[in-house]
This record gives sequence, structure tokens and C-alpha cells, in this order.
Amino acid sequence: MDNHRPRPDPGSPSGAAYLFPRHPDEVNRLDLQHFALREALGRNFLAPVEAPGRVLDVGTGTGQWGFEVCYRFPAALVVGFDLVRGKPRPPRGYRHVRGNLLQGLPFRDESFDLVHQRFLTAGIPVAAWPRAVRELVRVTHPGGWVELTESPLKGRRLGPVGERLADIVFRQVLAPIGLDTEGVVFRSLDGYLRQAGLEEVTRREVELPIGQWGGRVGAFMATDFRAAGLRIAESLQTRAPYLAEEAKELLSLAMDELERHRTVASIVITYGRKPT
Repeated sequence: MDNHRPRPDPGSPSGAAYLFPRHPDEVNRLDLQHFALREALGRNFLAPVEAPGRVLDVGTGTGQWGFEVCYRFPAALVVGFDLVRGKPRPPRGYRHVRGNLLQGLPFRDESFDLVHQRFLTAGIPVAAWPRAVRELVRVTHPGGWVELTESPLKGRRLGPVGERLADIVFRQVLAPIGLDTEGVVFRSLDGYLRQAGLEEVTRREVELPIGQWGGRVGAFMATDFRAAGLRIAESLQTRAPYLAEEAKELLSLAMDELERHRTVASIVITYGRKPT
């Protein structure tokens, strides 16, 4: 880490706000999201990294992913990078750095053996993705790996209530700040890695159930769905109170639809190696 931070592109939306406002329950929501994906995959990352010395987790959230990587690799330095600090009492090998990816990473070139980032479709405007991925690659050591995990901000097999709720969110919340409303990031994620010069790029797609019908993972994801919906409704309160109330009512009804329609969240995990 040093002062060699790239200057922000004046034309980039570096001040774009994260979709989900900070809230005490956001810690629980992000951890449940992490546990659901870890249980579905059976591990914390898919890139073939055996003993990384330095790991960077961009958009670390609560820091839970980084904490678990510390436990697995006690000799590694794991850096969590995010707009806000994560949970207290991190493991010995964990460090937190505050900052905004859209303004550049405050790390030297070729600093990390593994760079990990996930679920930032809610924070990175769609037009900024190629540049953001190049920044992740910049700080990756030759021979190191970059792994990205994302999901469209809309489930599959939604019912009519869920579709109406998604329409409100997309038109009133996502579109005005340039976030992805068309699934572009989901479809393009491996392409971003190739465009940034990575090799051995691999793409894997999984579907996580949302609802009690999906067992333990589904229950985690249903809680995540409800909490995310409430946070978004809160963000609408000052701009469009009538829509905020409608969103809350729709969210309550949509929870039953998740069970009837067996709604799922599509997840893509893609990783690639930086040439030596």
C-alpha cells in the first residue's frame, strides 16, 4: 500500500452511491448472503490458488470472506477494501483499508496473488465496469488470479408481484444512478477479464434458491431478499414516499410468491490468471 493511487477519471461516476444504505441489519444481510454462496459452492473461491501470500477483497462488506481466508491461510496478509469498515475483532492477518474502487485502488502495481470481488453490481455503474476490472488486474501479481462474482439485480421465475417490485426498483432506484438494469454485467463478466488481459478465464454459473423451498440456502437467500427490499424501500422514502409504501406492501406479498414460483438467483463466478 502506498500513495501511488491512480487519479480518478473526471468523466467517471466516481461518486455513485451504493444501492443499499448503511443500516445496522446490513451486517446480518451481507453475512447471510456470504453463507448461502459458500454453502452452495462448498468453498470461498474457485480460482486455483493454493497458498497466496497477499489477498485483496474489494467491496469486502462485513469482512467475513476475508476473515475466513485468513483462517484458511494463516501466513497470508488479507486486505479488505470498502467504503466503510467491516466487523470488529478481525483475525491477526487481516487489514482493512477504506476507499472507493471507482476512485482507484491505493496499492502498488502487482501487489496481490489473489484479488477477489463480488456483488458490486449494486455499487458500480454499468459503464464503469471495464475500467474497474482493469484496476483489479493492475494490482494483481503476474501469475496471480482475479475472481469476480455477480448476479443480476433481479431473480428468475418471479411472480407478478415480484415483477412489479423489480420494475419500481429498476426505474426509480437503479436507472437514475447508472446501475445495471439489463443484466449486462452478468453476461459480460468473463469478457471484462479477457479484455483486461487475463488468461485461462473460466466462467461458472449457479442458481441459488430463494425461499424456504430451497432448504438452508433458500432460507438464507429469502432473508437476504427481504432485507434488501426493506433497505431499498427506505431509500425511496424521501424521494417518492408513495412508492416506498407500495414497495413495502409488494415485498410482503412477494415473499409468498418466492415459494409458489420457486424463485432463484442466478450467480456467475468467473476467474482468470494474469500473464507472467
